[in-house]
Amino acid sequence: MFVLTENPSVANKFLAELRDVQIQKDSLRFRKNLERLGEIMAYEVSKSFEFSPKDVKTPLETTKVLLPKEKPVIFVILRASLPFYQGFLNFFDNAESGFIGAFREEGETIKINLGYHASPSLEGKIVILADPMLATGKSFMESITTLLQHGTPKIIHIACVIAAPEGIQYIQEHLKIPYQLWIGAIDEKLNADSYIVPGLGDAGDLAFGQKL
Repeated sequence: MFVLTENPSVANKFLAELRDVQIQKDSLRFRKNLERLGEIMAYEVSKSFEFSPKDVKTPLETTKVLLPKEKPVIFVILRASLPFYQGFLNFFDNAESGFIGAFREEGETIKINLGYHASPSLEGKIVILADPMLATGKSFMESITTLLQHGTPKIIHIACVIAAPEGIQYIQEHLKIPYQLWIGAIDEKLNADSYIVPGLGDAGDLAFGQKL
């Protein structure tokens, strides 16, 4: 498990602005900070890839560089994940993409409803599942169950900006295929409504406006 804020960096500034109730009023800045954190996390995830040498001809001579051997498939969970996903896509610009529509049905128990998904073949591929918030972990697991219909990946990289300990534990207890967690910050807990505390609020509403 990789936690970005364990080592202080400029990412702390972007995360602080995401949380700040005054700066949150600027939805453009909120989306941009999610995108920036997606780029930073993409860079970190890339360090786990396999690389192979390639000759590149410069104006002066030929040199060897190490380039990724494979391109990932990046999954976005609509709608809050779109800016975060864009950050990954900015760095993995030749990646394939998958899309999942997921929402919470509120009640005595939280249910995850998956209304839409689209995916390329995932057999033997590197998959990155990007969603800003890892709360209960149920939407991640429901999404993974759905995407496994399209093949068994080599590994799934689960990337989020903020995670609750309960969600991390749920993933660790239920996910049985190779995976790695990439987390911006681990917060204190979930509240009675299964929202992350201190968290940052509803990322989808802050990025795109309130929904009916």
